[in-house]
Amino acid sequence: MIYQDTINKIMDTARIEEVVGDFVSLKKRGTSLIGNCPFHNEKTPSFHVSVTKGIYKCFGCGKGGDAVHFIMDHEKYSYPEALKYLAQKYNIEVEEKEQSPQDVEANNARESLYVVSQYAANYFASELWTGEQGRAIGLSYFKERGFREDIIRKFELGYSPDQWDALILSAKAAGHKEEYLERTGLSVHNDKGRVYDRFRGRVMFPIHNFTGRVIGFGGRTLKTDKNVPKYVNSPESDIYHKSNVLYGLFQAKKAIREVDNCYLVEGYADVLSVHQAGVENVVASSGTSLTVEQIRLIGRFSQNVTILYDGDAAGIKASLRGLDMILEEGLNVKVVNFPDGHDPDSYMHKVGAGAFKLYIENNRKDFILYKADILLKEAGTDPIKRAGIIRDIVESIAKIPDDIKASVFIRECSRLLQVEERMLLTELNKMKSARSKKAFSQQNPPKQQFSSPPGMPDGPPENLFDDNFSPDLPELETTVDNDQLQEHEIVRLLLAFGHELVSWDNIDNMYIGSFIMQNLADVTFEDEVCKLIIQNYKEEIENGHLPVANQFIKNENRVIADLAITLSTSPYALSENWYNKHQIYVRDETVNLKATILGGLFHLKKRKVDRILLGLLQEIKTENDPVNQEILMQRYAYIKNVEREISKFLGSVILK
Repeated sequence: MIYQDTINKIMDTARIEEVVGDFVSLKKRGTSLIGNCPFHNEKTPSFHVSVTKGIYKCFGCGKGGDAVHFIMDHEKYSYPEALKYLAQKYNIEVEEKEQSPQDVEANNARESLYVVSQYAANYFASELWTGEQGRAIGLSYFKERGFREDIIRKFELGYSPDQWDALILSAKAAGHKEEYLERTGLSVHNDKGRVYDRFRGRVMFPIHNFTGRVIGFGGRTLKTDKNVPKYVNSPESDIYHKSNVLYGLFQAKKAIREVDNCYLVEGYADVLSVHQAGVENVVASSGTSLTVEQIRLIGRFSQNVTILYDGDAAGIKASLRGLDMILEEGLNVKVVNFPDGHDPDSYMHKVGAGAFKLYIENNRKDFILYKADILLKEAGTDPIKRAGIIRDIVESIAKIPDDIKASVFIRECSRLLQVEERMLLTELNKMKSARSKKAFSQQNPPKQQFSSPPGMPDGPPENLFDDNFSPDLPELETTVDNDQLQEHEIVRLLLAFGHELVSWDNIDNMYIGSFIMQNLADVTFEDEVCKLIIQNYKEEIENGHLPVANQFIKNENRVIADLAITLSTSPYALSENWYNKHQIYVRDETVNLKATILGGLFHLKKRKVDRILLGLLQEIKTENDPVNQEILMQRYAYIKNVEREISKFLGSVILK
């Protein structure tokens, strides 16, 4: 267990914008930073980070918390694991109390997979630089390919000796369990029960997650035997899911944010070569076909993707079919095609870093126009093929969610394809309509056909379509019969202004929190979470402490923390243009705090009073005893007078 002093140091040091910024591309908006939420798929940012409050909140899916909870939610870490991650990020030494063996085992199960993976990466790297086979075979190979030593070390490249169990023996000698070697795929059981190294005799490419931890490997053989697969990759494990990983993203994410563009290549060597050319915003799809999850990973850092294709025509045509999903995710796609026979790796080594960068800059084309150009060349003058290609291109445009962007491509393709813009728009609208109907039918499946009881004719009753047929349906409840909105507002005011001193009329040097609590003495809260916060606030004041918002935002009770975060954040910010451009002055609630606080209190009390009056009216109507009825009438008159006073302050008009 981590000592509380260490936890406090971690919490004080961790900067929410830096922690979240490792995973999400954030942009300034008003007093917040915003970006696309990493917890659900969205194209319009609803994920807000408040630097001053040290919290994040998504107004789309509702996720929220501090830096620790972000790491817990994003990386699926336990609370101690998240603290250790932040401690490592900020170079804070973690002091822990002794744990029970059961606690240690539970906490270490997943962590052990990371530890053994990092051990393997270190082992492979050591073999590359100091091992006899590694230097003679692995290091020689990388240098023959033209890779500098700094690039080899940056990506932790290595070599796995051509022996059955070299890694297994080394890892077991270092105290690692064979179980974790198998669970990460570093070792394999054959049919005869023998355990051996998966990657023996291969140069190694460690695969890192977002935070730089090794989660898997790609291994390339240097043998010419056609029966030996060229590449072998780690299998799926608890820490490695290849569809959610982009090779090189850990090394590239900072550069992707800075230049607002991501270069996407096919292989490990392509990533290394482009990096060596000084272009660091490059990733690869880790030996798999591009997935939606990988596209969304890129979308967290930039909305712009540039595909660096090999020069092979057949490969280009095959790749075109899979790139429409990038458009569907709302990203802007450009394409760079290298001369025949070259991929990014070979072309960089042929022309050098400077010429390589210049070639990329001068040969980028929008994906739609590039696709049209490639397919039209293939079709030649064949009218049937040209018609099919036109539909293919319009299908790609139909997948672009931004209508303005789609209309621009329609105009450009009209010129390129020599087809009237009106015709392309008609075809586009047909495709979009068909997609909408398909999506609607999937979300709203047809109702089950009417089935008559045994012995009765099938089909609906004859009077079902009769104009006079009117089945009894329950009426919809249209009113909210609780005070949740008003109770939430009181909690919001406590969190936002409770620590401020006021001097109102006869009230001098009193904290707003204390003032609100005094005025809630006769009010009972119904919302369970609000009730917990109010009770906690009251107890703190009685103990001589004035609570601050962070006590609730970082409360160990997650329901309290979630509500406090929700009430402390807003997706909206008042633009300065209201006044600067339009001379419209919008009053801030802090200008007249007295009115703001009393307004919150009186709205809650009016809601409570209205419900008391309604209850009294019902009692008066059902009470038969004249004496009791008179008592109820007097009480009603008194409460009605209270309501008038509240309404007078709120500016309400009482009709009766």
